[in-house]
Amino acid sequence: MPSASVRVRVAGLALLCFCLVLSGSFNAQSQLSGSDLTAHEWGTFTSIAGRNGQALRWSTLKGSADLPPFVEHIGSAQFKVGLMGTVRMETPVLYFYSPRETTVSVKVGFSKGIITEWYPHASEVKPSAKEILNRDGLFGRKEGGRIAWDSVAVSPNIAASFPRGHEPGEPEDNQYYAARETAAAPLVVKTAAGDQQEKFLFYRGVSADSVPISATVTSDGQVRLANLAQDEIPSVILFERRGDKLGYRMGGAVPSEISLDRPELTATFESLSRDLQDVLTSQGLYPDEAHAMIETWRQSWFEEGSRLFYIVPNSFLNTMLPLTIDPAPSQRVRVFVGRIELITPSTTQAVEKILAAHDLPGLEKYYRFLEPILAQMRAANPDRAAQFDRDLDLTYRSTIVQP
Repeated sequence: MPSASVRVRVAGLALLCFCLVLSGSFNAQSQLSGSDLTAHEWGTFTSIAGRNGQALRWSTLKGSADLPPFVEHIGSAQFKVGLMGTVRMETPVLYFYSPRETTVSVKVGFSKGIITEWYPHASEVKPSAKEILNRDGLFGRKEGGRIAWDSVAVSPNIAASFPRGHEPGEPEDNQYYAARETAAAPLVVKTAAGDQQEKFLFYRGVSADSVPISATVTSDGQVRLANLAQDEIPSVILFERRGDKLGYRMGGAVPSEISLDRPELTATFESLSRDLQDVLTSQGLYPDEAHAMIETWRQSWFEEGSRLFYIVPNSFLNTMLPLTIDPAPSQRVRVFVGRIELITPSTTQAVEKILAAHDLPGLEKYYRFLEPILAQMRAANPDRAAQFDRDLDLTYRSTIVQP
């Protein structure tokens, strides 16, 4: 028969084993509860190709009129007007999926950039508008921007109640709302004024950083692409619209360099949407997320002019826009579409005709990119630069009703 001391040691060993098993079971459950969190994000980087193919400095003539009034802004809603940058980071939305209530913290950095709009309320946004002293204020800054949400409740079981405010005279169905049409869990952020609900974390910004691809337009309208990133560009699409006609050319992946001919204007919005959705889902987005992204950007992406769409390589994206989520989700997908506006011979010819005819509605089709288009026209035709400016002035004056 074992001695009392032996029996004590055996009992202690058994208790220790039981505690280790219990601890292992608890840790496994903790890891399991953390592993059922999924995060998906999509967004757009918009830039303009200069004559050398590189992203040039530009400012937009529009503010944030396309956003509902509950969205928060750095400074005023017109802060971005005139702010020079190379990249407009537009409408990244970050979705979360979880079968149970959980709380996450989110931090996003922005290389050589500034966060300009966001919703729900953020715990921190840096730098402030006061630190950007002039329209060239992003250039030469050593520190980038950042935004953080310290406590976001992922709430799959609550009854969603999202804000739908709109400015007087504006339609209630803002393009912003299309991003809500997914199966993602509602999010809740507590603020001093009460809880804010949304289907995603939303933010926008402007950067003075580079983009991972150059696009040079030849005199005959061909576009030569050069991959400037370490990894291949997963997919490119060359698009053009003139009036009610449009066309696009699928370019596939770009390991190093390719050239694309101008597309024939024989396509439809429906075929383009299908092909673009296939590209987005192949990168990891759910079909409803890809559809929501296309619907959000349908009017802007497919407007008058020529542009290149490309999928931003993940290595480049994670360097330019580093994202930290705590606890870390088991699956994290980020799909950003780069949009490079191309100032082609067809575009400059169209703008010349519009200016000569003093056609303000026609000019407004190019309004967002008008400043760089005119700058490139002046540089290519210095002897006609003064005439372009006179025609521009007369085009704006043509709408003034004389008493």
